[in-house]
Amino acid sequence: MRPGVTGQRAALTLALILLGGVALAHGVAPGDRGFVQGTIGAHPAAFIYLGAKHMVTGYDHLLYLAGVIFYLRTLRDVVALVSLFALGHSITLLVGVLAGLHVNAFLIDAVIGLSVCYKAVENLGARGLPDPRIAVFGFGLAHGLGLATKLQDLNLSRDGLIANLVAFNVGVEVGQVLALAVLFGLFQTLRGRAGMPAISQTANVVLFAAGLGLFGLHMTGYFVTS
Repeated sequence: MRPGVTGQRAALTLALILLGGVALAHGVAPGDRGFVQGTIGAHPAAFIYLGAKHMVTGYDHLLYLAGVIFYLRTLRDVVALVSLFALGHSITLLVGVLAGLHVNAFLIDAVIGLSVCYKAVENLGARGLPDPRIAVFGFGLAHGLGLATKLQDLNLSRDGLIANLVAFNVGVEVGQVLALAVLFGLFQTLRGRAGMPAISQTANVVLFAAGLGLFGLHMTGYFVTS
């Protein structure tokens, strides 16, 4: 079988898996909600763990970041762009919760789905788009606000809140580093394949489909609950 066809089939299989799991994106796991809601005082170790867990199980984060680093060839470039995403994510996560900045969870998650679509379109060679650094920072703000909204819905105790939020954010960044290390290694391995051009195009079409699935899922939720 030709390498390009094999790559396309693998990418399409991945699409089905991802689209089947988009409902899990960007939330707080049900098993963790009781702990978070009942927590009083600072528990940094527990919140670092929860932050890392959120990142490595968050489909929306992973899809977007996979798109961001897909064509990057050096760790320096990865760190530069992902740091901008982390900065934006951290700002709206911390400010959103502490200032009570709340938006409709379905709408912000729909925007996050569009961020995945946007990155896929950018990777497919669309012209006239803003500087990638601006886009990555801006979508980092959206991703952080989405999580801030989820955390606010849990009615966190004000006792130890700042320490727990900082710890959670540290955990998110730790999880992000772990996830990106795996993704970057995978992409570096694929880069040497003979069928890489076909795999790249198919993978980004898959990325667009997954983002569109997220967008449709959350917009449906918005209209149904409204």
